[in-house]
Amino acid sequence: MYKTFEMELAGRTLRVDVGRVAKQANGAVLMHYGDTTVLCTATASEKPRDGIDFFPLSVEYNERMYAVGKIPGGFNRREGKASENAILTCRVIDRPMRPLFPKDYRNDVTLENLVLSVDQDCSPELTAMLGAAIATTISDIPFDGPISTTQVGLVDGEFVFNPTAAQKAVSDMALTVASTREKVIMIEAGANEVPEQQMIDAIFAAHELNQKVIAFIDTIVAECGKPKHEYESCAVPEELFAAIKEIVTPEEMEVAVFSDDKQTREENIRAVTEKLEEAFAENEEWLAVLPEAVYQYQKKTVRKMILKDHKRPDGREIDQIRPLAAEVDLIPRVHGSAMFTRGQTQICNICTLAPLSEAQKLDGLDEAETVKRYMHHYNFPSYSVGETKPSRGPGRREIGHGALAERALLPVLPSEAEFPYAIRTVSETFESNGSTSQASVCASSMSLMSAGVPIKAAVAGISCGLVTGDTDDDYLVLTDIQGLEDFFGDMDFKVAGTHKGITAIQMDIKIHGLTRPIIEEAIAKTRKARLYIIDEVMNKAIDAPRAEVGEFAPKIIQMQIDPQKIGDVVGQRGKTINAIIEQTGVKIDITDDGAVSICGTDAKGMEEAQKMIHIIVTDFEAGQVLEGKVVSIKDFGAFLEFAPGKEGMVHISKLSKERVNRVEDVLTLGDVVKVVCLGKDKMGRISFSMKDVAE
Repeated sequence: MYKTFEMELAGRTLRVDVGRVAKQANGAVLMHYGDTTVLCTATASEKPRDGIDFFPLSVEYNERMYAVGKIPGGFNRREGKASENAILTCRVIDRPMRPLFPKDYRNDVTLENLVLSVDQDCSPELTAMLGAAIATTISDIPFDGPISTTQVGLVDGEFVFNPTAAQKAVSDMALTVASTREKVIMIEAGANEVPEQQMIDAIFAAHELNQKVIAFIDTIVAECGKPKHEYESCAVPEELFAAIKEIVTPEEMEVAVFSDDKQTREENIRAVTEKLEEAFAENEEWLAVLPEAVYQYQKKTVRKMILKDHKRPDGREIDQIRPLAAEVDLIPRVHGSAMFTRGQTQICNICTLAPLSEAQKLDGLDEAETVKRYMHHYNFPSYSVGETKPSRGPGRREIGHGALAERALLPVLPSEAEFPYAIRTVSETFESNGSTSQASVCASSMSLMSAGVPIKAAVAGISCGLVTGDTDDDYLVLTDIQGLEDFFGDMDFKVAGTHKGITAIQMDIKIHGLTRPIIEEAIAKTRKARLYIIDEVMNKAIDAPRAEVGEFAPKIIQMQIDPQKIGDVVGQRGKTINAIIEQTGVKIDITDDGAVSICGTDAKGMEEAQKMIHIIVTDFEAGQVLEGKVVSIKDFGAFLEFAPGKEGMVHISKLSKERVNRVEDVLTLGDVVKVVCLGKDKMGRISFSMKDVAE
């Protein structure tokens, strides 16, 4: 027998089955939201993993194509590597849950989420977020839950909770908020320039709904929750800290970390570590945890300096942004390029334009998203942080950072009708010391303008950090955090947007949530910094999109044809359209509604292709003058091709005003001549004449 729990959530039934499947996992629930079904499990190893100084949490979100009644594409006909959506879902599940596990816990934990069926009106991602939290909370794994997650849309100025597919399609906001009982622990948002106050109201409207779900989870835990198991603590012994402070005083550690140069600081810490290794050479137990002890010592020193002394490691004021620089067009021949530098963080972004046929095709569970016209990719090579390691392609972090910048820029892109291009921007990290994702937003915005993409407004991004004390009122919000402040602080609050409002938010924290005053202050500070970056840095490099695309970018001519004529342009098995492409060197895209895009870099070839298509879709009418190529000669006349697949005949009597005995006396194969359409003859056929052209 198993137990079932139900509640109404945003107008649909949320059902949780406990004890029905996967009973050998530490915790497992079969989640049902509408007809969406997701199996969520939480498992932990019996012992801690040796030789690590971090909590080994793995989150998986497995999409199965059978969930939407599809067979996967490709030769193997089975699911391959995780999709971008699956990776982003893993990250959004991980971020609110990771801080709630014990800091000294080193047992491997895996949260698996298997999507079994999808109701397009009930998000499988949201269902997995709730299921992962419930499975972990009822398990015997140490976890300070429960948490709940809510999605918020903005339709006609009103908040919509856990929006349906139709509501998502017209929503001005896609906000995801996770909460504990008291505080907000995770925020992720994409928005169409939503004002700051409206975003704050949406966050706390979601937080309020989360409390109802947490109360529901409490009833499940009361009946099905397991006692939390004991574990082997990996905390650094207090006596080691005491011994370290005798060798390296707090004042010496302050000097070691107080530098605006990352390499200098790392060299200082290396010297401190070597000094301690010599002192504890005989104590193998302490040597094993010394790196973690030095890390903790640095962390306490930096936090004390910031919170109590208001001193940042690089000497900046609390609200001060690192030195900024921006430039465009630094890479020749590409369609657009820009570089944005903030302190020791430097991003170069390159923009590429292509026909819409080169947009990315998506094969996923969301039936509303099958094509992605704008692609933002982010690369993070090891040299950007002064390290060496082989490149293995983008990892989850790179995909997440690229998606965040993509989300920030989508609201300002022109529509396909305004700008019929597929667009790719690539952010190359040249140097990294904090918030490269937001530097990517700034560089991408300028790169798009450089390429002549008519974006609606400049977009900039900035990150705020946080250091907290013993109470909710004891905290300090830092503008523009560098890597050290991110590592040792409590928050990385990234906000991107325009003058008008917010386009993207991503919040990572290491504590058990944020209060409303902290969130309001962080959003206010990011707005102030964002406007400064746009007005004082980016606009001075480029303040508006170029009037037209660059010399090396493809040009596009658009024309509209009768949809019933599409078959004539394409021809049997693509014969006609391929002939046009071969003759003119262009690319041609045709949509089902008859919108034709002719793309190329040679204006003459593009005009020729446009002329051919116009001839193909235009019915011959009396008086129409055309130019055709002789493709066949018969005794009674000559056949002319006016465009691929579009031919007509000139009777021998219509070749010249003088009598013609043989067609070959006037025409040879390959000649290009002008003719006039005479209309239909007695047999209903279209007749053409060479001799009547002048008239």
